[in-house]
Amino acid sequence: MAHISRRNFLEKTVVLGAAGLVAPSVMDLSAAGASPRVHRNTIGLAQWALNGEIRERKWTNLDFPRIAREDFGISAIEFVNILWMDVPTMNYLNRLKQNADNHGVTMTGIACDAEGDACVPTAGEQRQFGINHRKWVDAAQYLGCYAIRINCIGPRDREIPREEALKWSAESLNHLVEYAIPANIIVLVENHGGVSNDADFMVDLMEEVNSRYLGILPDWRSPTPQFDNYEFLRKTLPYAPLSTHYRPQPTEELTAKMIRLCVDSGFSGYYCIETGPREEIPKGKALLEKYLKV
Repeated sequence: MAHISRRNFLEKTVVLGAAGLVAPSVMDLSAAGASPRVHRNTIGLAQWALNGEIRERKWTNLDFPRIAREDFGISAIEFVNILWMDVPTMNYLNRLKQNADNHGVTMTGIACDAEGDACVPTAGEQRQFGINHRKWVDAAQYLGCYAIRINCIGPRDREIPREEALKWSAESLNHLVEYAIPANIIVLVENHGGVSNDADFMVDLMEEVNSRYLGILPDWRSPTPQFDNYEFLRKTLPYAPLSTHYRPQPTEELTAKMIRLCVDSGFSGYYCIETGPREEIPKGKALLEKYLKV
């Protein structure tokens, strides 16, 4: 059988839902065919780009599919759980699904904040981290999303040995991934500071957990003396099965360089625009269209 890279192996995960929710131990991934759930060079919109508007209650989460389609011509969206403002009841989720269907919008995932951090020391905290995120796994599955995004930052008040951070994070993620597998939802870790800003740590975490239901969601933050965003992207793209959080860089040259890196690596997924406010979204979209030629 031909060699399958870990990223390609992860990509095939998203085709499995069409055949029903089957435990991965009995799935034949080599037999999985092409699926519309795997997209190449697709522009999406991350809800965080418009967080100011929704916090000011100019519109609600239920309006997001319409806003993305009518205001920006974008047909793929990613939610942020803390911007929902409503409990995700069955009626609420049904309304959200209907609104997305009415506007021809694909819901790709839910970015989860305020539900705990993966890099915590005790078994109880690690288990609770998994429990806290279960409702979002359930909501994502019901809406037809592919993933949820979680945080893995570590203690902010002290440094901890790298091996301890790796062990703590892996234990927490194992609890969550175990729950996400039968729902066919991939858990994505984003670089939000702390240990998650270390690309080598993130790669080691992926290898430690070693599940096709765990991946990285690279955030194109601006480069700083402490954070080489190009190198972070280069190292983590093989573990990015679904999406990146795209932000135009300080120069168009660097933006183009990072887009070319994704294309040349064979990345297949969503470039979710996360830069706001709203007047910045068309600018970011134009750069993507220019260099992706879509």
